[in-house]
Amino acid sequence: MADSQPSVHLNNGTWMPLLGLGTFRLQGQEDTYNAVDAALTAGYRAFDTAAVYRNEAHIGHALRCLLPKHGLSREDVFICSKLGPKDQGSKAKHGCLRSLDQLGLGYIDLYLIHWPGTQGLPVGDTQNPGNRAQSWAVLEEFYSEGKFRAIGVSNYTIDHMRELLKICKVSPAVLQVEFHPKLAQKELRGLCEERGVCFQAYSSLGTGVLLSDPVVQDVARECGRTSAQVLLRWAVQQNIPVLPKSSQPKRVEENRCLFDFELGEKDMERLSALDCGEKFCWDPTQVL
Repeated sequence: MADSQPSVHLNNGTWMPLLGLGTFRLQGQEDTYNAVDAALTAGYRAFDTAAVYRNEAHIGHALRCLLPKHGLSREDVFICSKLGPKDQGSKAKHGCLRSLDQLGLGYIDLYLIHWPGTQGLPVGDTQNPGNRAQSWAVLEEFYSEGKFRAIGVSNYTIDHMRELLKICKVSPAVLQVEFHPKLAQKELRGLCEERGVCFQAYSSLGTGVLLSDPVVQDVARECGRTSAQVLLRWAVQQNIPVLPKSSQPKRVEENRCLFDFELGEKDMERLSALDCGEKFCWDPTQVL
């Protein structure tokens, strides 16, 4: 990559920035263009999208237009997208090809299975494991062809991960899950560390709920930072990549300022002590 943004080294040799722009709920060509422009201006070099976000085409268009403006090339940015649950299993190849076509960037740096279940099937349906395995085999094929530079999964539980690690030919490079001080996922993180899988966080702010948590606000006041910066720093200080979402240039810039301060040991401990297993997003634990 062109600049020295802090990154993590994935298990296949790829470097992934610690900070990326999450694009969930970012809609419309103009709004997407402006958000990507603000992010590139602020120094972001990673962008996270998905088929179910319905903005892959707008993300791709914005990057094709804006990379030359910012003096950047395709190789200077890291793009992640995800296979939608409706394409799990027999439709996986079609879903992968559609993501590549929608983004129009030649290749995708990281492609994930978005959800362990299949849209339209009950969570306890016995077809789910077979569909996951079929999808993973397709991702391995695209990886071997260089269309995906790295592959991984999202929203997998420890049981889903163990199942995948038993059958995969290519080890997943990334597991992307909900992670914040109230959901520390210690067992899952331990498995990822043991098997060389990068553990990546989404919903670091607890869908915004944690911004008003008294402990978070107290730490933020003491270190002269925003609550969002404190929550994001708590993760990256543990070498866990984050994907804050915002379309507001000021917030995009604020969320970028994570690497010029450190949280003290006591503050890290205070934040970690909030762990109570509380989820603010989707719960995959019932998916067979």
